[in-house]
Amino acid sequence: MTETVVSTRKPQPGAAVPAEPPGATTVPRRRSSGGRLRALDGLRLVAALMVAAYHYGGRDGEVAQAWGTSPQEQFPTLHPLFAYGCLGVQVFFVISGFVICMSGWGRPLTSFFASRASRLLPAYWAAVLLVTGVFALPVVAYQAVSPSDALVNLTMLQMPLGVDRVLGVCWTLWAEVRFYALFALCVVLPGADRRRVIMFCAGWMLAAVIAENAHMPLLDIVLMPEYAPFFIGGVGLYLVHRDRRDVYGWGIVAVSWLIGQHYAVQGLWHAPDPEAFSYRSSFGIVAVVTFGFVAVAAIALGLLNGVNWRWLTVAGALTYPFYLVHEHLGWVVIHALHRGLGLASGVTLALTVASMLLLAWLLNKYVEKPLTPRLRAALAKAR
Repeated sequence: MTETVVSTRKPQPGAAVPAEPPGATTVPRRRSSGGRLRALDGLRLVAALMVAAYHYGGRDGEVAQAWGTSPQEQFPTLHPLFAYGCLGVQVFFVISGFVICMSGWGRPLTSFFASRASRLLPAYWAAVLLVTGVFALPVVAYQAVSPSDALVNLTMLQMPLGVDRVLGVCWTLWAEVRFYALFALCVVLPGADRRRVIMFCAGWMLAAVIAENAHMPLLDIVLMPEYAPFFIGGVGLYLVHRDRRDVYGWGIVAVSWLIGQHYAVQGLWHAPDPEAFSYRSSFGIVAVVTFGFVAVAAIALGLLNGVNWRWLTVAGALTYPFYLVHEHLGWVVIHALHRGLGLASGVTLALTVASMLLLAWLLNKYVEKPLTPRLRAALAKAR
C-alpha cells in the first residue's frame, strides 16, 4: 500500500498517518503492539460493502435497468436492509476525521498535500478513464459522458463546475476535498496542537449550524452543515485516541453524534409511503450512525486491537479503488450475469462484488503501488 507511519497516543513530530476519502484511509501502526490498526481496515471494508449493497439492491434508478426489474423484486426481503447502506458514507466520514487529524499532527503543509494528492489521484484517474472507456463500448447500454466532461472529471472539480460525473460516488470525494482544505488551512498550516484542534472543531460546528439558517449557498458549500458533524466527530475521536480522559474530546464526539444523527434522519427519513422504493425508520438511521461512531471509538480506545488478522490489510488496500469503480461498472456486470447469462439474483450479487474486488486488486497492484510513491516524491520536492 502507501506509506506506513507510526501512531502513538502522543505522536512525535513528523509521525502521521494519511487521511483519505471514503475507502482510501491508510491505517496507522501502533508502536505498543508493532502491528497495524487492522480493525480500521475492517471497518472501511464494512462501510464499502454497505455502500455497494445500497447501489446494487437498496435503490432504484439505473441499477433497475441492469437487473431488468426493480431491486425490490430481485431482493424482496433484503432490499429494506440494503437501503440503509447509503449511511456507509457517513461511517467513512467519521473514519476520515479520525485519520486526517492524525495525518496533520506534526506534518508540514507540503508533506500533507503531497501525501493526500498522491494517494487520491492515481486510482481516481484510472477509474475515470476505465469507466469512460467501458461506457463508450457499443455493447454497453449506459451512455458515456462527453469527452470534454470526462476531461474535466480528471480534475476532481466536476461537482462545483456542474459537469456530468463519470463516477457516481465522486460527490463524496468533493466533500472530502473540502474537509481537507479546511483542516489544512486552520490546523496544519499554523501547526497542529490540541488547543488548535479543539478550536477548529468548535468553530466549524458553530459556523455550520449558523450556515444552516443563513440561506447562503457559498456557506453551505464551504461549511457542509450536513456532513460536518461526522468529520468533526472523527477528529474528536482522535483526541480521545491520544488521551481517553480528554473531556473536550468526548464533548466534541457527543455533540457531533447528536447533530449528525439529526442530519441523517432529516435527509433519509420520510413517512411510510407504499409508492416509495424503500422505507428507513428513524430508529434504523440513528442506529447505523451510532454504529459508525461507536466502532471508530472502540478502535480509538484500543478495544479492538485483538482484531489483527493479516488479510484485513489487503482488504483495506482494496477499499478505495473498489469504492471508485463498483457502482457504474457493477451495473455492467449485473446486466451481463443476470440478464445475459440468466444467473440468480443472489449469485449475481455475490459475483459482482467479487469481480469489483478483483478489479480493485488490479488497480491497487498496477496503478496505486507504482504511481503513488512516485507522485508523492515529485510533489514533495516541488517548490
